[in-house]
Amino acid sequence: MTEIRSFADAAGWVEACAERLSEALDEGAADQDGVSAFAGAGGSTPAPIYRRLSELRSFDGWRRTLVTLVDERFVPESSPESNAALLKRNLLTGKAGGAEFLPLYRPAITVDRAAALAAHQLAAAFDGRRLDAVLLGMGEDGHICSMFPESPTLKTLLSPGLKPTVLGVPAGRDGRAPSLERLSLNLPYLIDARRVVLALTGGAKRAVFEREAAGDPATQPIAALLAHQVPLEVLWTEKA
Repeated sequence: MTEIRSFADAAGWVEACAERLSEALDEGAADQDGVSAFAGAGGSTPAPIYRRLSELRSFDGWRRTLVTLVDERFVPESSPESNAALLKRNLLTGKAGGAEFLPLYRPAITVDRAAALAAHQLAAAFDGRRLDAVLLGMGEDGHICSMFPESPTLKTLLSPGLKPTVLGVPAGRDGRAPSLERLSLNLPYLIDARRVVLALTGGAKRAVFEREAAGDPATQPIAALLAHQVPLEVLWTEKA
């Protein structure tokens, strides 16, 4: 299992997460004609990391950075459930305000059509580039991105042999997650990335990570990250 880097307090954890992401973006820019690419998670955990990350790089560095999400709810930015809105409030401000944002959500008739449109835009914008830095969170059920246990799209999202793409994820039935339709990057995007930071807080999530790491890569996302040698770094603190 990959090493878990532990931090005594939230401030050190935030700083380390932001620094690792910033370094990967700068390395990507140096390798790719000054252009770098970032994908981030939604939820409450990443917000302070985003705020610090936005400060670490120069205006010119951000101006030549492509920014997208690892997943999104099938809702417009006006919704309080929107990951895009969270990202814009916390990351795409100040020096990072000049970055080019590539949303996953589209006001399409179906979530699958929206996913196809997002996949096409990302492929065109990246033009063969890989993601340089990815920030992931993890749910207490072990999901990352929108790779939920028992979802009918899970095995496809975790298929390592597909090309990097965006897929639609249906809402769960009978009370299962997710509560809303979603869009998600697939595992090959993470396999190809330069650096993937998994930011964890609390003893419960650390225990979930350790349990899931020993699971089945075909059905458990954390196990899939490890089995397919995603360039994963796990940073954890008890309290954030």
